Amino acid sequence: MGNYDDIINMPHHVSTKHPKLSMKQRAAQFAPFAALVGYGDAVNETARFTEDRIELTSEEKSIINNKLKELQNNQKVTVTYFVPDLKKSGGKYVTIIGNVKKIDKNNQYLVLTNKKEIPLNEIIEIIY
Repeated sequence: MGNYDDIINMPHHVSTKHPKLSMKQRAAQFAPFAALVGYGDAVNETARFTEDRIELTSEEKSIINNKLKELQNNQKVTVTYFVPDLKKSGGKYVTIIGNVKKIDKNNQYLVLTNKKEIPLNEIIEIIY
């Protein structure tokens, strides 16, 4: 006599209390689960690329300052500037094209007509 002879020929049990699950519902029971909540996000954040900030020479800073002095309202400019990353060291360089609205000397921003405010100390290139 085998180990399972007493149950081998019994009919399959069908519950009268619980409805039968669909194939999708049954598959979901065996789907992987996140044992370490947030781990995947942490790995993705670590892998995300950031650029190092370029330190300008005093000569390069002087060139940018002179260009800022020459800018006029509604003048079309292309500005490349550094945007620090809020979550880790480094950041990214962004290039934007727009028209000058004003240079806010009190708050140290170049303000474009589209209301974009660019910190003066983050600008690495101005083309007009």
